[in-house]
Amino acid sequence: MTVKRVLMTGHNGYIGSVMSRGFVEAGYDVTGLDTGYFAQCTLVPDREQVPALHKDIRDVQPRDLEGFDAIVHLAALSNDPIGNLNDGWTEEINYQATVRLAQIARDAGVKRFLFSSSCIMYGMSDAAVVNEESPLDPKTEYARSKVRAERALQGLASQGFSPTYLRNGTVYGLSPRMRFDTVFNDLVGAAVTTGKATVYSDGKPWRPVVHVQDVTRAFLAVVAAPAAEVHNQAFNVGTDALNRQIRELAEIVVRTVPRSTLEVVAKPGPTSAPTRRTSQSSRGRFPPVNSSGPPKTAPVSCTTLSRPKE
Repeated sequence: MTVKRVLMTGHNGYIGSVMSRGFVEAGYDVTGLDTGYFAQCTLVPDREQVPALHKDIRDVQPRDLEGFDAIVHLAALSNDPIGNLNDGWTEEINYQATVRLAQIARDAGVKRFLFSSSCIMYGMSDAAVVNEESPLDPKTEYARSKVRAERALQGLASQGFSPTYLRNGTVYGLSPRMRFDTVFNDLVGAAVTTGKATVYSDGKPWRPVVHVQDVTRAFLAVVAAPAAEVHNQAFNVGTDALNRQIRELAEIVVRTVPRSTLEVVAKPGPTSAPTRRTSQSSRGRFPPVNSSGPPKTAPVSCTTLSRPKE
């Protein structure tokens, strides 16, 4: 089956603002689904406007999904502070609403379901490198919600409903709607505004960073692939060459941002973020993420659709 019509949840988020344009340019008929809370929060102008359903993913009805060939599900509460504030919100939106969306999609005849997952699910590992076969060890509510959602979606997979799980690395790169709370964006933002790229640790933990346009390319590769080749499988999204230690990322920022300096403020104690290197090598049946050129160089982030209901 050839995918033509795509519903993209969270299309006004960090990743979605870039990915929606990428899908349109690739020839797909894209409709967005987003609450629109951040529609006006633009750092740079949108270069692509797509028709959209303005609603919370928890309020999706079967009629909203009729006629679509695939769903690209980006919408989530995507940072740890929200989970720490109220882990029930993350459970409800990232896990329960995801499973409900997939169930409705399957019943509505949607054939493909691309789930935006995360390499944070691997947690902190003693292994030198982790891949898609490595044990999952989520350390935060956000990470746990992704694990639970993936496992539930696996149970929904059938001959007529094909989910795929794309475990993104730490995303960076310019988007109309930026986030500056992930490692590379934070370092770049601090260097630009304060003149210092500050590392609040010894800088040794590893981060598998990936450019937002490369994330888009990965999703495009999966949606274009024959369903049998990606059916009910997880793929790490990134490249081995961009597994970098935090101090190395900060040094890159200092070399890039004029008149900025490196500041290391080591703080004792464990970190909840992953310290492992994430391999992209155990899956090779769709085109390489960086097939159209090298990774870009610009600031970072993720995507959010729903604000918690009171």
